[in-house]
Amino acid sequence: MRIDILTLFPNMFDTVFQESIIKRAQKLQKVEIYVHDFRNYSKDPHHKVDDTPYGGGAGMVLMCQPIFDCVNALKTENCKIILLTPSGGPYHQRVAYDLSKETHLIIICGHYEGFDERIRSLVNLEISIGDYVLTGGEIPAMVLVDSITRLLPGVINEKSHLEDSFNEHYLLDYPTYTKPRVYQDMAVPEILLSGDHKKIAKYRYSESVKKTRDLRPDLLEK
Repeated sequence: MRIDILTLFPNMFDTVFQESIIKRAQKLQKVEIYVHDFRNYSKDPHHKVDDTPYGGGAGMVLMCQPIFDCVNALKTENCKIILLTPSGGPYHQRVAYDLSKETHLIIICGHYEGFDERIRSLVNLEISIGDYVLTGGEIPAMVLVDSITRLLPGVINEKSHLEDSFNEHYLLDYPTYTKPRVYQDMAVPEILLSGDHKKIAKYRYSESVKKTRDLRPDLLEK
C-alpha cells in the first residue's frame, strides 16, 4: 500500500511514523508513506495557501490551487482520496478494514477555518474521528495511518486484530491478565487458569458483553 498525506506541517509526522508498528510495516515494505507540504505547490510568490472567506467571517480558508495541483501530481488510477473534516462520516473499525484493502490512499489534512468547498470535488471519502474540532487534520491522519497499517497482511498476527474491540459484534474487548496471579490482593479469575478453552471462550464473551454494557451501551444497539 502507498499512503500520501497532504499537510502544512510535515514535521509533525516524523516521530510517529518512525516508531512501533508503523515503522515495522515500512521496514517490511508493507506500506510506503509519503508526507507532502502542499505549500510547495502554491503558485503565489509568497507560497500563500489560504485567504479570507467570501461573504466575510472569521479565520482563513484553504485555497483550491495548491491542493488541486498536489493531488493531481500524486493521484493514480485506483487511488482513494480522503478529506479529514469534522463534517465527515464517523471513523470506525469497519472503515479501517475497508481502507486497508486499498492500494493507494491520499489523505488531505485541513487547517485554519476550513477549506474552499470546491476541494470536495476531488475526494472519494470524508472522515471525522470524533465530534470535536482539532487545529488541523494531522492528528486524525496519524490515527488513520496507525489503524489501517496494523491491518495490512503480514504486519501483525492476524488473530491479534481479529480479536480487537469493535471487530466482531461491535463489542469491546474482554479483560486480560498476566503474571503474577495475585497483585495487591487482586487475583486473576480462576476460570482463566482452568485450561478449559470452551469455558474460557464463553467467559470472555460474557465479559465483553458486560464491559460493553457498562462502558459503551450504544454499541449494543448495533
